[in-house]
Amino acid sequence: MATLEQGFTELEPVLQRHGHQAHGLIEVLNRAQQLYGHLSKPLLRHIARQLHLPFSRVQGTASFYHLFRLMPPARHCCLVCTGTACHVQGAAQLLAELKAAPLAELGVELGSVRCIGTCSGAPLVVVDGAVWNHVEAQAVLKQLRELER
Repeated sequence: MATLEQGFTELEPVLQRHGHQAHGLIEVLNRAQQLYGHLSKPLLRHIARQLHLPFSRVQGTASFYHLFRLMPPARHCCLVCTGTACHVQGAAQLLAELKAAPLAELGVELGSVRCIGTCSGAPLVVVDGAVWNHVEAQAVLKQLRELER
C-alpha cells in the first residue's frame, strides 16, 4: 500500500508554491478537491502534515466553506427551483415529495436553488445541468431512475 506522501503526489506543486506554509491552506484544499474529487480524512491529514498545521484546523477550514466536499459527490445532482413562479406552481410540494424518495439509492443529491430564470417552465428542476420544465415528482423520479440504466 502506498504511503500518504506517495498517494497524494499530484498535490506537491501547490504545496511547493506555498512553501509548505499555512497561508496556502485554502488554495491547497481547493486543488486537492479538484484532483481527488473530495477531501477525505487521509487527504486532510496529509495536508495538515505538509502545511505543519493541526488536523483540527485543516478539517475545520474544510468543513466551514460550503464548496468543499468531505464526502464523494453523488453521481447526479437534482436542484429544485424555488423561485416565485416555481413556488406558485408547486415547487414546495415537489421538493417535499422528492425529499421523501430514496434518491441516495439512485446516486442523486437533492438540493434547491432560489431561481433559475426559466420561469415559463415552472415548476422546474435542473438535473446534471439540464433544465426539466413543467415537472411533477413522479415524472422526475422516473427520469432519475432511467439515468442509472
